[in-house]
Amino acid sequence: MTEAGNIIINAKRQRGEFALDVSLALSNGLTAIFGKSGSGKTSLINLISGLDQPDEGHISIGSRVVFDKTQHINIAPENRQIGYVFQDGRLFPHLSVHNNLVYSRRFLKPVLNPAIFDQIVELLDIAPLLNRRPATLSGGEKQRVAIGRALLAEPQLLIMDEPLASLDASRKADILPFIENLRDQLNTPIIYVSHAMEEVIRLSDSLVLMDHGQVVAHGDVEQIMSRLDLKPLTGRYEAGAVLSVRIARHNALHKLSELSFGGQTLWVPGHDLPIGSELRLRIRARDVSISLQKPVGTSVLNIFEATITEIVADGGPHCEVLMDVGAPLIARITRKSVDDLGLEVGQKVFASVKAAAIDRRNLGVRSAR
Repeated sequence: MTEAGNIIINAKRQRGEFALDVSLALSNGLTAIFGKSGSGKTSLINLISGLDQPDEGHISIGSRVVFDKTQHINIAPENRQIGYVFQDGRLFPHLSVHNNLVYSRRFLKPVLNPAIFDQIVELLDIAPLLNRRPATLSGGEKQRVAIGRALLAEPQLLIMDEPLASLDASRKADILPFIENLRDQLNTPIIYVSHAMEEVIRLSDSLVLMDHGQVVAHGDVEQIMSRLDLKPLTGRYEAGAVLSVRIARHNALHKLSELSFGGQTLWVPGHDLPIGSELRLRIRARDVSISLQKPVGTSVLNIFEATITEIVADGGPHCEVLMDVGAPLIARITRKSVDDLGLEVGQKVFASVKAAAIDRRNLGVRSAR
């Protein structure tokens, strides 16, 4: 385990026309690295893991310096105490799951504590797989084994490089709860690289947004996702506000759950977690509408009094409208609607959100940290 805020990365690297220049201090928990292809995500984690070398800079994990150009320190990747989970698992096909799991211990001392082995196997629910070969496993099962193998090396840092990219939606849904468990139950910091915003929102304690080799933003997911100036990088089509919410009650008759946030409540399709559970919720901007008067006689369950705080046109027919409803809420509407309604900053309006528009992909358990 590293101390909070004690993963320090100051690194520069020039390769052809691409320049990476990053300065970061990461805490424990799960930090997501997000950006478009070519933004520098893979280049960054390759420098951290030792698979590539900065032209200049300093990288430390806890109290241990793994790279320092001026001090001529460059610890080999296998000695950096970093667990690495790739997109495709990279299991040894001729070994059983059990032997894949313990392979990384061959060169480590002391001998693996059986209690740690049992903890990881239970956490990832892979006990039934131990005697099987990788060829007999599903994609999600292979990734769970690959995660277990990385963790059994007892790393000081776990890097997950788009671990769900090769899985279909069903397999992703199966494995996401296991990654949530890792985040909440282990003390190992996790760097999670992804191009899927729904994974980032569901899993991360903090978000690093990259573009052209630079860190554009670093902080809480809720804060970054409420910034309209970052929508070209976070994705306009899937843009939306992220809220920290708590389950207030369940409506068994209608199979709904009521969530509370910022003095407001919100109905969503029924969730099976207990009352009081804390969740992170994404409300997509395209699922929010605006009206000047409070709608009546409507099927929409969630209607909020709102104050417009920002309006940004996207260069096309649409605008993003940021509102305060006790928390940030974003609507993506046409420029014509903005003009027809005479919308402006400071104006009081009503924002509507259909409960049916919020599915399980947009709800995740908040980190316990």
